[in-house]
Amino acid sequence: MIVKQIWTANRYRNFNYLIACEETGEALAIDPLDSAQCLAVAHDAGFEITQVLNTHEHNDHIGGNQAIVEATGAKVLAHHQAHDKIPGVDRGLAAGDVVRVGKTVELEVLDTPGHTMCHLCLRAHGDQPAIFTGDTLFNAGAGNCHNGGDPQRLFETFATQLESLDAATQIFPGHDYLANNLRFTLAREPDNADAQAMLERYADQDPAQAHVTTMAQERRVNTFFRLRSPSVIEALREAFPDLPANPDPRTVFLKLRELRNHW
Repeated sequence: MIVKQIWTANRYRNFNYLIACEETGEALAIDPLDSAQCLAVAHDAGFEITQVLNTHEHNDHIGGNQAIVEATGAKVLAHHQAHDKIPGVDRGLAAGDVVRVGKTVELEVLDTPGHTMCHLCLRAHGDQPAIFTGDTLFNAGAGNCHNGGDPQRLFETFATQLESLDAATQIFPGHDYLANNLRFTLAREPDNADAQAMLERYADQDPAQAHVTTMAQERRVNTFFRLRSPSVIEALREAFPDLPANPDPRTVFLKLRELRNHW
């Protein structure tokens, strides 16, 4: 599997992706907002884009669909309940479905509500496991729920699907928010040495050559996975004095998400 992470350099800090089969050159474009750049990268690499997949319905993820389809004839894939939200969906996807690209790439569909209620992630198994997370999981952070989402469902997605990912799984999100997310972690957990070291190393990184975290790193630096940390809970109690002495993970997650909304 060949992965091209494409930095759009727009104000939303979007990443677009091409996933290609090494044998055939067929490619899947994920959330190709910057259609011109996606087409150019595909051309230069000798890829043929045959499918477009939208992780969810927000315009900064679907805005490039039409141009890609007009240029390539690619089929559009999205959540099976998103037909009325995303124009021109050719294939609706549900949890457990498989997206095949060429002869060698198989991607498992995960139904991951929270950021929106029609959100998908794509999981690649194999020697180098990876997950393409859209706006559900960011490097060192979690998606918001402002536009059609639900923080309770986002917690369930984290707790029941993302928590169990293999430690070596690479995280490919829909946006570059790494530095700001690490700063939020450190505001909640000032003694997190791993988050501090990562921030010092990548605060000024070039997003065109972005650091790709793994689940092992996420468990160390992403406060939304550190729901039982005494430091996280102690800092939360400063913002929420009525927090129980031993809050359950759901409560901690929801309070963190509430703080992140205004941070």
